[in-house]
Amino acid sequence: MTSLTRVLVIEDDPIIGEMLTLYLSEEQFNVQRVDTAKDGMHALDHFDPDIILLDLMLPDSSGSELCDEFRQQTSTPIIVTSMKSAVGDRIKAISAGADDYLCKPFSLQELKARMNAVLRRTSGSAVEQPLSADKRSDGTQASKSGISLDVERRTIVVDDRHIDTTFSEYEIMKLFVQHPARVFSREELINAVRGIDSFINDRAIDVHITNLRRKIEKNPKEPRFIKTVWGVGYKYVN
Repeated sequence: MTSLTRVLVIEDDPIIGEMLTLYLSEEQFNVQRVDTAKDGMHALDHFDPDIILLDLMLPDSSGSELCDEFRQQTSTPIIVTSMKSAVGDRIKAISAGADDYLCKPFSLQELKARMNAVLRRTSGSAVEQPLSADKRSDGTQASKSGISLDVERRTIVVDDRHIDTTFSEYEIMKLFVQHPARVFSREELINAVRGIDSFINDRAIDVHITNLRRKIEKNPKEPRFIKTVWGVGYKYVN
């Protein structure tokens, strides 16, 4: 019997929290709801969620700060929910590691669709094989540059060191490794990471690229692997 997808809901509004719990439970998700950042961190270890729904306004921490803390420990997809609709707030959340952003009030059907889209990409990543890499006996995808992907852990391996990434950073890097030297426009990267209907913009892609360079480049200001193609987008050189 297939186990239910585990959803951690971090929401301090009792009405919204109960509504999400009831709806997702009826849709055959295994839901645990907490209302503080402290309890959210505890649930991350003990509940081991497959996806996290994170309210941006919590009584003991901002959602962005908690999102950043989560990203230091896990690559589990995070969807931020918030009353704040300003572009700056969305960019701040995505820069902190969020994988999607929904403005309240939102459709529960749309929430479920976005959750499933993220989960499909996550579950499918372990069987996708980079076109230009050789699979090693330890499960990583080797490349000439010393950079590889561990598709089971969803991490980047740099000189045999595992580097944790956000969901979006991993998806971008996977695309680069699969297609070395190919130039990707920002629109192509947006569609690869999110899908056409989800929120992300050019600025968010630039933030993800900056974060990837910090993680894999010896000198991020003079990148050797992830190159900017001015006026078009980015390419990966192995």
